[in-house]
Amino acid sequence: MPIRHRPVSARRCTPAAWLLAALLLTAFALSGCAGAEGSRLEKGKTNVVTSFYPLYFLAKEIGGKNVNAINLIPAGVEPHDWSPKSRDLDTASKAQLFLYNGAGLEGWVNDFLQGLPGDSKLVTLEASKGIKLIAGNPDGGGSAGTDPHTWVSPKSMIVMAGTVLSALQQVDPPHKADYEGNYDKLKAKLDALDEEYTNKLSAVPHRNIVVSHQAFGYLARDYGLHQVSIMGLSPDAEPKAQDLLHIAKFVKDQGVKYIFFESLVSDELAKTLAGETGAGTLVLNPLEGLTPEQEKNGDDYFSIMKANLQNLLKALQ
Repeated sequence: MPIRHRPVSARRCTPAAWLLAALLLTAFALSGCAGAEGSRLEKGKTNVVTSFYPLYFLAKEIGGKNVNAINLIPAGVEPHDWSPKSRDLDTASKAQLFLYNGAGLEGWVNDFLQGLPGDSKLVTLEASKGIKLIAGNPDGGGSAGTDPHTWVSPKSMIVMAGTVLSALQQVDPPHKADYEGNYDKLKAKLDALDEEYTNKLSAVPHRNIVVSHQAFGYLARDYGLHQVSIMGLSPDAEPKAQDLLHIAKFVKDQGVKYIFFESLVSDELAKTLAGETGAGTLVLNPLEGLTPEQEKNGDDYFSIMKANLQNLLKALQ
């Protein structure tokens, strides 16, 4: 089971960790934000801090009325560009469970956990554990390393939901049955989504998707598609000129009709490539976070994944 308490003895004997904690908590105290952040925690509930939206969604869906889920990254912020503040460390240190994706998505997480105060009883969970990970693909300027975008595939999201269920049952045993019931409802919806993706994408005549950044490897693997990305595993990984020429040739040779872009990343390169090749553009959302507008509209993992499927079907017909 990939759940662990931070070892208290390790924190006590690491001077660097104590120094980091002292600096962060001092900065927090000076910021004058303790009251505002502290108010995010709720007594009488299991407080679960999440590193980004998909885990926040799972915590809320499985946790239901017994969980207060706190997402560290605000709406409209791309998680590759985000790093925690001292107030985030304070909030996490007083919670019962911290969920993060792992697989290299949160480059800040090791320092963050080392900065927890020695008396914190926070349980931490790397939610991507149990999923067969994909190495970075060099297509389109992709960088080396592990692809962290597990949640973009409904098949992987089913695995992650089971992992989150186990974590909640561990930190809050009295509500174990409630979590099981909520999980069963969520899994039924995820299974239906997976079946819809499988059935509809198996029937399309084309398999190539050209995307703005390399976030759809698990989706491509699980549903028989081929991903070509303009940027790498991070949307900040700028492509070289020769990469763009290679992709433009691929688009023309393969008859690709649409270039996909996403809402939290600039669409400039996707639109430039589309203009050069005569292709159109469509949104394919990697669900790294919601925009403020999506949040206001009540969008969630399911509504966005269904919109993704519709755009995939349009592009691959």
